[in-house]
Amino acid sequence: MIKFSGFFVCLLPLLALAQSDVTWYDYYTAGGRTSGLIPASKDGFLLNGKPFHIISGAVHYFRIHPTQWRDRLRKLRAVGANTVETYMPWNLHEPRRGDYDFSEGQNDFSSFLNVTAFVEMAQEEDLFVILRPGPFICSEWEFGGLPSWLLRDPDMKVRTSYPGYLQVADDYLTQVFSRVVNFQFQKGDGPIIAFQVENEYGAFGVRDEPRDTEYLIHLRDKMIALGATEMFFTSDTPTKNADLGAVPGELQTANFQNNADPEFDALDILQPDKPYMVAEFWSGWFDHWGQGYHGGSSLEEFSYTLERIFTRNSSVNFYMFIGGTSFGFMNGANQLPVFPFYAADISSYDYDAPLTEAGDYTDKYYAAKDLIAQFNRVPNIYMPALPVESVKTAYPEIQTTEHLKLEDLLLQLPSSLVIQSDNLLAMEDLPINNDNGQSYGYILYRNSATLTGGSHTIQTIGHVRDLAVLMLDQQRLTSDWKNDAQLNNFGFWPLPNRTFDFNAEKGDATYVVDLLVENMARNNFGPPSYFYQKRGLPEGPVLLDNEEVVGWTIFPLEFTSAWIRSLTNWNNSPAPPSTVNSPTLTKATLSISGDPTDTFITTVGWGDGNRGVVFVNGFNIGRYSGIGPTKTLYIPAPLLNRGDNTILVWSLFEPVTTITFSDQLDLGLPIQP
Repeated sequence: MIKFSGFFVCLLPLLALAQSDVTWYDYYTAGGRTSGLIPASKDGFLLNGKPFHIISGAVHYFRIHPTQWRDRLRKLRAVGANTVETYMPWNLHEPRRGDYDFSEGQNDFSSFLNVTAFVEMAQEEDLFVILRPGPFICSEWEFGGLPSWLLRDPDMKVRTSYPGYLQVADDYLTQVFSRVVNFQFQKGDGPIIAFQVENEYGAFGVRDEPRDTEYLIHLRDKMIALGATEMFFTSDTPTKNADLGAVPGELQTANFQNNADPEFDALDILQPDKPYMVAEFWSGWFDHWGQGYHGGSSLEEFSYTLERIFTRNSSVNFYMFIGGTSFGFMNGANQLPVFPFYAADISSYDYDAPLTEAGDYTDKYYAAKDLIAQFNRVPNIYMPALPVESVKTAYPEIQTTEHLKLEDLLLQLPSSLVIQSDNLLAMEDLPINNDNGQSYGYILYRNSATLTGGSHTIQTIGHVRDLAVLMLDQQRLTSDWKNDAQLNNFGFWPLPNRTFDFNAEKGDATYVVDLLVENMARNNFGPPSYFYQKRGLPEGPVLLDNEEVVGWTIFPLEFTSAWIRSLTNWNNSPAPPSTVNSPTLTKATLSISGDPTDTFITTVGWGDGNRGVVFVNGFNIGRYSGIGPTKTLYIPAPLLNRGDNTILVWSLFEPVTTITFSDQLDLGLPIQP
C-alpha cells in the first residue's frame, strides 16, 4: 500500500514564502469560494470571480509510478503552471465488468489507480485539476481506454447511444464520481475545476456526417446527475471537425501541434463570445513500431506555436507535459486507411514532451518556462525552485541463468484457462475471467493434425490480429519481423487469407500445429468502423491443405504479474539448446547493494527481428522489438529493490541471454530521415 504525506506537511515549503509572494490557491480562494471556472467572455475565463488564464500540463497518473507523482507535479508547478490535466482509463478501473479498481484491487496496475490521491496531491502542490474521465480517452492507450469485455456483445456499438453501451458507461461514471465529486472546486473545497465530455468525438465519424450528439448530451447530463458542478468542455481540431463533437452550450476547445491561428479563427466562428482554450497543445508526438525514427516536434516549432497561443490570449494544456510509459500491454494502436493498415504504438510514451519519459528536463521545458513567465497575468505568484532530476545508473551487465520454453509455460497455466473448442475463438470470446474473456497478451491455438510426409499448406482465413507465429511440434517455422516487405506474408496483419508452405519432415504421423498470436494493441482512434477490435484469429477458420481445421485447444497467455511470479520448474541453463526453436522466457538476477535508482534496459543486441516483453520483479515494464525505433525500456527506481531483483525477458524469436543497462534513454533517431 502506497502512503502519501499529509496536506500540511507537503505545504511546508509554500509556507516559507516571502510576504510579497502568493500561491495560486491563496490568490484564487482569498475571501472564500463563491463560483467556479466560467468561460466568461472573449477576454478569458473567471475563476471565483477573478480573471484566470489556464496554464496546464497533462500528467497521467496511470503512466507514472505513484511514488514519482509528486516529483512530476512539482516540476509542472515549477514551470509556472497552475493546473494539471489527466485522463482516466476505464479499462484499468473496470478490468472485468462490475469489478472496479481504484487501487483497492489485486490487479497488475492497482497501485497506480488511486486517482483521488493524485487529485489531492495536485492540490497540495498548488495545482488545480482538469479531469477527463472518458469513458473514451484515446491517449494512445489500449482501445482508447475502453475495456475489451465490451466486445463480447455481438451488437456492441461503442461511443454511441446504444443501450448496452450506455448502461455500462453510466455504471462506470457512477463509480468515478462517487470518488471525485467532493474534490471539486465548488464542492468540498477541492482542486477540480473542469470536466471533459468524451474525447475528440468529432473524429468519430466520416467527413461531415452527423455524430451522435444525444450520446454526448447524455454523458454531460449523467455527470450533472452524479454531482458535477464544474465547467464542461469538449476537445477537437476545429479546422477538421468544426462542432461535430460539441455539446450544445458547452465550451469547445482546440487540439493541435502547430498552425495555431487557423484553429483560433475557426473557434471564432463556432463560439464568438467564448474564450480560447487549447485543450491539447501537442508538445511532440508518439511513435509506432517500425517507423524508423522517434517522432515529435522541433524546439523552434514548439516555441513559436506556444507564443502564438499566448499572443492570442488563449489558455493552454500541454499534451503531454510528461508522457511517461504505457507499461504492460497498455500501448495503443492506429488503424490506417493505407498499407500496412495498422500500426501499434511503442511502450515508451516519451512524446518528445517538456519532461522526458523519466522526468528529466528538456529544452522545451525551459522554453515553456520562459514564455509562461513572459505572459503571466498574475503578479507576485510564488515560483518554486526546479526539483533535481533523478539519479540514473547503468547497472553492470547480467547474464540469464534459467529459462522456460513456451511448452513449459503452457504446462503451468491453470486448467480453468485452457479451453477446448471445435472452432476458433477470439480473445474476447473466451469463457474465462468470469466470462470477461482475455484482454491482453498472447493466445495460442493448438491442433493435432495427422499429416503425410512431404509438403503442406496452412492458411489463415481473414486477418491475423495481430502477429502470428507458426510452430510444428513446438518448433517455430515462420520468420522474425525485420522489415516492411515481410508484412505481405503469412503471420502478419495487413492482408487476409495468407498461406504458408511447410514440410512434414518426420513422415506420416500426428503433428502438433500451433499458432501463437500476439495482441499488439487495439485501435484507439478514428471512425466507428475502426472500433471492431477483436484479437487473435477472430475472422475465419484455419485451413490445412484446403480443409477447415476443427478441434482446437486454446491457451490464453495473459502474462499477469501474479502468474509470472508463480512460475516454477525453471530449466537450469541460460536458454534452450540451439536445436530448439521456440518462444522462450529467460531469467536473470540483478543485485543492487545500495538504494535503487532509475535505469534503462537497452535492447540493442537482442536480435534485429526479435520481439517480446520484459518483466522486473514480476511487473511488465513494456514491449521491445528489434524493428525499432526505441532501443531502451525505462525501469523506475521504485520497481527495484535493494538486494536481488528478478529480470525476465520473453522472446518470440531468439532467447535473450545478456541484459545490459544504461543511464540514458534511447528512443531512436530524433527526426524522420
